[in-house]
Amino acid sequence: MKILIVDDDHEIAELLEIYVKNEGYEPVIASDGKEALTKIRTNPDIGLIILDIMMPEMSGTEVLKEVRKDNPVPILLLSAKSGAMDKIQGLITGADDYVTKPFNPLEVMARVRALLRRAQNGLAQATPEVLDVGPLTINKDSHEVRTADGVDINLTALEFGILYLLASHPNRVFSADDIFERVWQQESVVSAKTVMVHVSHLRDKLEDATGGNQVVQTVWGVGYKIEVL
Repeated sequence: MKILIVDDDHEIAELLEIYVKNEGYEPVIASDGKEALTKIRTNPDIGLIILDIMMPEMSGTEVLKEVRKDNPVPILLLSAKSGAMDKIQGLITGADDYVTKPFNPLEVMARVRALLRRAQNGLAQATPEVLDVGPLTINKDSHEVRTADGVDINLTALEFGILYLLASHPNRVFSADDIFERVWQQESVVSAKTVMVHVSHLRDKLEDATGGNQVVQTVWGVGYKIEVL
């Protein structure tokens, strides 16, 4: 599998390249945003992107927005900014995870492995399932979501994980903490804000594809659910 490393700091890019190789992946290097988009177009087998935010000419945030138009590939952001709002902004734009500089490369690779596991396996279950919930058909094995009209909905791995969790337990309300622990498979003090961002993106995509159908509902002060009558 190829992993794209995008950073204008050549020392950081070379360091990550070493660790990516040591994990058995094939690194692809880009030194700026424009080059990154070219590498993505010419390497359709890229399985994950490690993306620096602050770069000349085209920022990582701009790259992220372009990629998310049609590509659900897992994206790990790197940034010198450590504020909570910077992290939330990255998640709002479509990132799957966020690491601040300076970082421990071992932590970066642990995050990479976790993102790839989620992208490849989704929510681990013993048997394959296809769920029909409201206007949606959700295929766990292929990670495909389709409307009754045959429209395919392009979701990230985390968005699919949230949708599958709610759809597989109709009418049950999951708190943000429950969703974070089950889908992200970790604990975090910012889990509520993180889940809120991803649910918002998921809801927008579902409503766009279904003509405004509010598939995912908010139970104020409690959490989220998919209601089936």
